[in-house]
Amino acid sequence: MVIIDVRRFEALIFDLDGVITQTASIHAQAWKQLFDAFLSQRAAQTGAAFVPFDLESDYRHYVDGKSRIAGVLGFLAARGIDMETGAPGDPAELETAHGLGGRKDQYFVELLTHEGVHVSASVVALLQEARGRGLRIAVASSSHHCAEILRTAGLTALFDARVDGVDLDRLGLMGKPAPDMFLEAARRLQVPPVHTAVFEDATAGVEAARAGGFGLIIGVAPAARAADLLKQGADGVVDALGEIRLEGTRTSGKSLL
Repeated sequence: MVIIDVRRFEALIFDLDGVITQTASIHAQAWKQLFDAFLSQRAAQTGAAFVPFDLESDYRHYVDGKSRIAGVLGFLAARGIDMETGAPGDPAELETAHGLGGRKDQYFVELLTHEGVHVSASVVALLQEARGRGLRIAVASSSHHCAEILRTAGLTALFDARVDGVDLDRLGLMGKPAPDMFLEAARRLQVPPVHTAVFEDATAGVEAARAGGFGLIIGVAPAARAADLLKQGADGVVDALGEIRLEGTRTSGKSLL
């Protein structure tokens, strides 16, 4: 259990996938579908051995928490494959990082439509309690579908601000592990980072929060992954948001969404 003193911390910033919603597994499946098809085709063309995308090690090391373009380029570089970055709007069939990113997005939408958005009761309870105690709340996610996912899950009204993949592109922000997204969320909440707690399930996100000087960084992950998050700078790790306890009360503010 992690106790957060509301008299010390004025705001909470949450990652989306794997923290608020259980959509991280859908992203991982979409990445695997993308890279396995790409690597299989490349192996057939070059005669190289086909080594599939690993849902655990490859996803966590090269993709999780990062922007789509960083995920594409990072994983392919790890496999010794160079690819042009291309430009936003590249068609999905084009073999550029933006093209492959668009293809992954298509797979994600298809999977999301089929599987839906799952949110645990403990997540909703924490968000509602935090608002009741006067905390400011934001979501900071690299997902371009953040607004849609929150709306589908019925969570939009529980957040005061949102910084997502659309903002990442529009504002030219650096993706995690750079702190840009968290700092922009704190700016919109009008709360200094030192008085803000961040919740993340990815090592890149924990790195980003630490680089941004945030006052409390909570990892959200199974016990098997806790050591990785602590190593990157998490102050504590919980298995689920139901393990968070709030103490104290503040005066609530106005929603910025």
